[in-house]
Formats: sequence, structure tokens, C-alpha cells
Amino acid sequence: MAEQSGGPTAARSSLPATPRHAAVVADEAPTRRLLAAPTDDEGRPTGNGPARDVASGWNIVESSAQAQAPTAIPDTGTPRRPPPVPATVDPTAEDDSSARPAIEVVNLHKRFGDNVAVESVSFSVAKGTILALLGPNGAGKTTTVNMLCTLLKPDGGSAIVAGHDVVSDAAGVRRSIMLTGQFAALDEALSGRDNLILFGRLMGLSRAMARSRADELLTSFELTAAAKRKVGEYSGGMRRRIDIACGLVTQPEIVFLDEPTTGLDPRSRQEVWKLVESLRRQGVTTLLTTQYLEEADTLSDHIVVIDKGRVIASGTADALKTATGASHYQVTPTDPDDLDRLLACLDGIAVDGQGVRRATEDEPDGPATFVTVPAADGADTLVEIVQRTKDAGIRLSDVALSRPSLDEVFLALTDPAGTTAVSASDDEQSPAG
Repeated sequence: MAEQSGGPTAARSSLPATPRHAAVVADEAPTRRLLAAPTDDEGRPTGNGPARDVASGWNIVESSAQAQAPTAIPDTGTPRRPPPVPATVDPTAEDDSSARPAIEVVNLHKRFGDNVAVESVSFSVAKGTILALLGPNGAGKTTTVNMLCTLLKPDGGSAIVAGHDVVSDAAGVRRSIMLTGQFAALDEALSGRDNLILFGRLMGLSRAMARSRADELLTSFELTAAAKRKVGEYSGGMRRRIDIACGLVTQPEIVFLDEPTTGLDPRSRQEVWKLVESLRRQGVTTLLTTQYLEEADTLSDHIVVIDKGRVIASGTADALKTATGASHYQVTPTDPDDLDRLLACLDGIAVDGQGVRRATEDEPDGPATFVTVPAADGADTLVEIVQRTKDAGIRLSDVALSRPSLDEVFLALTDPAGTTAVSASDDEQSPAG
């Protein structure tokens, strides 16, 4: 009782100033060190040294002011597991993950009631490239993007985005992408900087990291001067830039841009184009839907054309143009009366059954007065044209190279007569574009 009346402090003060054992509650004994027992060559205890603890197989050594050197654990002759052999890596072998496409879509299908918005869409996007998804209104572009972004669940087919399945691992897809829709998702009552900080906080960044990232993006997007202005006071191009910047707070692997320049003036559109090109330089994969064919021609590494929910063409812009129609020279004589002589002079320059012919389209001021020559050999064809007309004494007023435009490709591939019904039903049944 006398010990209790002294209180816990008095009781503890009487103990040695050595560490206590952490595994035993209310143990008043000093901490002891556990060392391996000495053995002979056959692994049997020698009997020398301190007593052996039977349960643990370790010797108990009383603590002292002077620490004793631990006894080495001898080899008892028991077979030991060999150390793991490090796997050999072939430095010349390619990394499979880098070879996989960033987006891989196979027979994607989506319907809304009786309306089939996406019937069968298949394509892939290489990492660090820009793919343009083209198609008339209601072709299924936006529906396809919404399925790839996990906003809609596919009714059939499969899609892998950044290594994640859009159905079984939707959360993994969302962590790896950024989506900028047709309308900016911003708080117009907040400043541009505050919107960026808000998105950063929603994405899990600390307050300091969100502010730092916001300042970085404002500088990159050339919006520092407007950082403290309310977004409601921004121009259309500035809103689109800050909208894209908000999606880049956490540096996604893949960016989806759904008609990002719709309604913008030419200058603002050029600013967005620069941003998209900067993403490619940073190694970010971009899927772009657009109705501006010049935009797809300028930005994209690859083009996929969708019509009535199906992929009808795929390739680079140059490949699609070549497939639609070959380039040709328009050769115009100085004297329109020399048109027949020019036609006969250039006869024989042909490729794939397409030879020199008189232009059939009329000019605004009358019949066409030039001859078309297939530009099969590029500049060599031009040299031959000049040489032949020079030898024939025919003077030329103009020689112009004409290439098919992406507009001509689009019109040749899509069917305007059958698009109207699909467009109307798609708009009514779904948010597809």
C-alpha cells in the first residue's frame, strides 16, 4: 500500500533507466537482448555460454551497461534456399506497353431504343498522336466519344483506353483521360485561376499544389494577364483555352476534344490548334471530333470517317485524298485557240488509264480554257509539260497543281441523301453528334 500511495511516478522512478519491452504489458523487467546460441560444427549446442531459451532457440543475455558483441549465427548444415536469380532483360527487346495503342476500339455498338446510334466502329490510336473523328451530324461521333469516356455503356464490342477496359475498369479510364465537351464546364462567377484551383482540389491536389499547377497552366496557355478576371468576362477563345487547361490539371494520358472550336472565330480557332499541337509535343494522345475539315487536315496524324454509325474510311489525310482523286495539273494556254493543239501536244501523259483531257467545268465568264494532266510523277510531270509545249511553240499563261481537298473526300465518302434521317433520329434519341 505504501508503494501505491507514492503514485505511479514514484513507482517508475525506482526502475532502471533502460528501455522497456514493447511487446509485454506492465512488464517491470529491463529489456533483454536475444542472441543466437553458439554451436559446434554439427550444429549442436556446445554447452558454453549463457543458458538457451528452449521455446525460441535463442540465448538470453542479461542487459549491462556495456553492450556485448552479438555472436554470429553458425552454419548448421541445414540446406538453405538459394537466393533468387535476377531476371535477365534483353536491352534490344521492345517494351510491349509502349507498342500498345493508346485507344483500341473493336466493333463498338450502341443503340437508343429502335435507333442504332453506333452500329460497328473499330479503330486504334497510337500513343502520342492525334486522331480526327469526322462525320456528318448524327453520324455517332459524340456517342462514340461518350462510350470511350465511360459516360455511356456500350451495348456491344470492346474498347481499351490507356490500358483500361471501358466496362470492367471504368474508374481506371477516368483517371487516365480528360474530356472537353462541346460546351465549357466552368464556373463563370470564378476567375480563371480560381477555376483551375477548384479543379485541382477536386482531383485530389493539396491547396499548395493546386495553386502551383494553376499558375503553370495559366503561363502555358498565355492567360496570366486574365488570371484574376471572371470567366464570364472571357472571350470564346479564352473560355475554350481555360476549359482545356482545367482538364490538364493532373496531366492525363489521353485527351478527348469534342468539337473544341465550334463557334469560335478564326483567330480563336488558331489558338486552340496551337494548344492541340503542344499536347502532341508533350506525348499526349488526342482524339478530336470536328466538322471543320481544314482542322482535321491541319492537326491530325490519322483520320477516321464515320457515317450512319459505321467507319467508312480510315487513313492519313494524304492517303484519303489520293484514294478519292489523284492530283493533276491545270495547263492554260495564252491563246484559247491553242487549246486543241495543247491537247494533242500533251497527249500520251497518262496514268492508270487517266490521260490528258479538256476541262469539262465552266468558268464564271464562259467555257473552261485549260487542259488537265495527271500529276503522276509530280515535278517530273511539270518538266515534261513545259518541254513539250516549248517544242510545239505553244505559249502558256498558267500551270497550276490541283489536289483533292478534304472537303471533296468528305463529300465523296458520305451520302447526303441518307444522312438526314439518321441525323434527326440520333439527335432526338441521344446526345450523339
